[in-house]
Amino acid sequence: MHTFLIDSTYLLLPVRTGAPKLRVALAVEGEIVREFDIEFAAEDAQFEAVLDVSAFTGQEGTLRVVGGDDPGLAAVRLSDALPDAEGVYQEAQRPQFHFTSQRGWLNDPNGMVYADGLWHLYYQHNPYGWAWGNMHWGHAVSEDLVRWRELGVSLYPKQYGDWAFSGSGFMAPDGRLGIAYTSTGRGECLAFSADGGATFKEIPENPVVEHKGRDPKVFWHAESESWVMVVYDEADDERWIAIYTSTDLREWFYASRVAGFYECPELFPLAVDGDPEQVKWVMYGADGEYMLGDFDGREFCPDGGRQRLWSGNFYASQTYTNAPDGRRVQIGWGRGVEFPGMPFNQQMGIACELSLVTTGDGIVMRAEPVPELASLRQSSRVLADTAGEGVLAEDVGELVDLEATLSVADGNRGGITVRGVPVVWDRAAGVLEVADIKAPLPTTGDELSLRVLVDRGSVEVFAAEGLVAVAKGVLLEVSDRTLRVIGAQTKVSGIAVHQLASIWGTV
Repeated sequence: MHTFLIDSTYLLLPVRTGAPKLRVALAVEGEIVREFDIEFAAEDAQFEAVLDVSAFTGQEGTLRVVGGDDPGLAAVRLSDALPDAEGVYQEAQRPQFHFTSQRGWLNDPNGMVYADGLWHLYYQHNPYGWAWGNMHWGHAVSEDLVRWRELGVSLYPKQYGDWAFSGSGFMAPDGRLGIAYTSTGRGECLAFSADGGATFKEIPENPVVEHKGRDPKVFWHAESESWVMVVYDEADDERWIAIYTSTDLREWFYASRVAGFYECPELFPLAVDGDPEQVKWVMYGADGEYMLGDFDGREFCPDGGRQRLWSGNFYASQTYTNAPDGRRVQIGWGRGVEFPGMPFNQQMGIACELSLVTTGDGIVMRAEPVPELASLRQSSRVLADTAGEGVLAEDVGELVDLEATLSVADGNRGGITVRGVPVVWDRAAGVLEVADIKAPLPTTGDELSLRVLVDRGSVEVFAAEGLVAVAKGVLLEVSDRTLRVIGAQTKVSGIAVHQLASIWGTV
């Protein structure tokens, strides 16, 4: 047990990934206020986890191990500064234009809402370790969907074991920012912020929905003059997306359900070919497969079967509520993009704008990196068109935004290798290959457009004007900055290589 006066902003706890996991409780004036699991390391720590204790300034805190011996809790320290502030974002593996948390684990994007000129990105977060666990809501904001500023934890679990799982954000009728989330010990809960999204206070009616499921997405449906909650549900030995409605955000009524989707549901309208008179609703689950259809505020009626836009290290994506100009902006979790030995783990995918377009295969969804990403371009160069295998460039740089068009004869394979990662169009199989990931391609003719984003830890490829998107987690060879052509019959044209700047400053 370690007792101390809370006279600083942060309590810093030494962590070593792989150390024995302890259950630790922080009591303030005798009442437990935080309780979590941590791979505590009084010696040989890899990094310090951050616990914000500013709400308890001037009070006595006691840190103890629950049901175990004290392994040296006196090694924790209080500080008004974040640990290693000068080194954060400068780590060798730190992605430079994808969001990662300063410390700890992240997964699903949560609570995505635009308010007062800021894009709010909440996310599943373990502040106390490199691996999944202790689910809180971390919080970051951006003015441009590119440069992010981390603000710390905005939603804490109610108690140990009652974790704050995924959910969504919305603007309440009174102008406050609201969230809906899964309390693992209670059910679907709502909370509202009086300080612009920094902290939240639950409503007394919680939980508003009790069922076997999680991950509520809440939005206002103007046509039916009601609030809608789409939420993952398990009933009758099947997986569903259930739909609930409410007129006051307090009392919710079951309306309908759609079978076959798993986790993190989404439901939103998109204009077809930009025509506001022709709108389809998009429903999808965590794996990114989607269906198009119609929605009347209570029931979703699909037009046909499932389609796929994303493949690879992409999961549990969410789109922004209240986005200006009717934009539908999506961010997904780069599931499985790992950073061994770092004080952080996992990343978010690049922000993308979604649209519906009519193709020879019918109406499909398209994802394109938000145009704001181009603001990171430091320098650009155009390479000569080329045909046949060989080196296109010896050095394309470290952080790359590459645009090109591939031409591959029918029945053949061909592509490019960017910093050692092959991007191959297999026309015979009708797939796009990014390293070991294979994604089905629509009918494209003899040419295929490519946009390739290369960061530390990942490569993202948008093909066929964004009709196919692939995210691949990969720790790149630092010395390999080449751009090569694969296949003797491959032609590459319209090649533009843009060097990108880092989004990070100092903390």
